[in-house]
Parts: sequence; C-alpha cells; structure tokens
Amino acid sequence: MKYLKPLALFHGLLKTKAKERGRLLGLDVGDKYVGLAISDTHNKIASPLSVLLRKKTNIDLMATDFQSLISELSLVGFVVGYPFERGRAAPDAFQVKLFIDDLSQTGKLRNFKYTYWDECFTTKGYLDYVNRKLEGGTRIRSLK
Repeated sequence: MKYLKPLALFHGLLKTKAKERGRLLGLDVGDKYVGLAISDTHNKIASPLSVLLRKKTNIDLMATDFQSLISELSLVGFVVGYPFERGRAAPDAFQVKLFIDDLSQTGKLRNFKYTYWDECFTTKGYLDYVNRKLEGGTRIRSLK
C-alpha cells in the first residue's frame, strides 16, 4: 500500500476526470472491528457500508475482501481514521498503524493509496462534547 498525505490524495482525485474519479473507503479501526464507510461519487460525504471482524488470523481474508470492494465499488483509496489527542498520536493510534502495516504485508493491496485522517471529533468526541454541554445531568451514551 502507498501512503499519501491527505491533500496529495485529494489533489490526485481532483486531477482525474469526474467520470473516472473513483471513490474512497473510510476505515474506522478498532480493537475488535473495522467499520467501513463509502464515499459518494463526488467524494464529499460518506455513508456506513459494513463492519468487519478484526483478528490477526483473518488479515489475509480482509485483504481479499478489500480487493473485491476495490473492483466492485471503483475505490481509489482508503481514508483511515487516526486518533489524536492535543496534536499528538493517541494511545489507540498504535492499533491503527499495526492494522495498516499488517494489511500492507499481505501484498494484496500493492500500490493502493491510503491516508490518515484525524478522527478526534468523531462519535466518541462528539458525545463527550455534547454531554459537557447538556444541562441537568442528562447523558447520551450512544447515537444508535
């Protein structure tokens, strides 16, 4: 796999004709699961797609699944959520990096582009923010 800085990945997309542009797949890597979100054809908004079970023993199978998704959905890159805290990699970032390294080592996604994206204001961050703003002790535990 080939790492690109976020702007490099997006500039590469903009240089491509709109009909040939391809889509991006968002990866939300967790300890047990990897959440997938697919961009629209203009790469402006992503929608939930699926959740994959994450185990060290099934990384080869996951790479094969990604190969299928790449051809079925005309994917051109991954946008991988990367946890930061105060401008530095958060402790969970190690797991994300390890997953990407393991996926790369399968050799099945050679030359496929990916970038990391700061996920500090995603679901957990949003819930923390909203809960700090709520009055009267009301707490939101999930968006589901």
